Order: sequence, then C-alpha cells, then structure tokens
Amino acid sequence: MQPASVATLVSFRLVYLARLREAFGRERETLEIAADRPLTVDAIIDALRGRGGAWASELAQGRAVRFAVNQRLAGRTHPVADGDEIAIFPPVTGG
Repeated sequence: MQPASVATLVSFRLVYLARLREAFGRERETLEIAADRPLTVDAIIDALRGRGGAWASELAQGRAVRFAVNQRLAGRTHPVADGDEIAIFPPVTGG
C-alpha cells in the first residue's frame, strides 16, 4: 500500500485596499492553500470566493477588481509563489 500524497501548502500575504478592506473587515491576512496545481492569481481568487458571503460577491466574475503581485500590476493568469504578496483592489479613477 502506497502512502497518500500530501499536498504542500504555500503561504501568501494578502492586502485588501479601498472598499474591499471594509467589505472583508480586514486590511490584510495570510492565506495558505495547497500547491496541488500551478498557482496563479486566479487560484487565490477562487480560494477566497469559496468563503462565500462578501468574498463571493466582491470577487465574482465581472466585478471590477485589480491585482498586484509583489507591488507590480498583474492579471488573473499571473503565476504566484510561496511568500508572494497579492494586493486586491478596485480600479482607481481620477478627476
């Protein structure tokens, strides 16, 4: 009998800005997820959306949300690695 494989956990520092900080009731947190597939920003968003409530509605497909990985703008398909900082924020407009 072979032992069951254990997925490695990876850790990310998440930062929420503007309306998302209020909606989620926090400014930052650490998230650990299993590295059982190549990880992208979208994998992080899926994990957060799975919490339901404000997470599901604020991060739903079609909502205007932007991302930065290690302080550089990134798209949903951008790869992420253990220890990365992911900022999630609404688009900013100026006047």
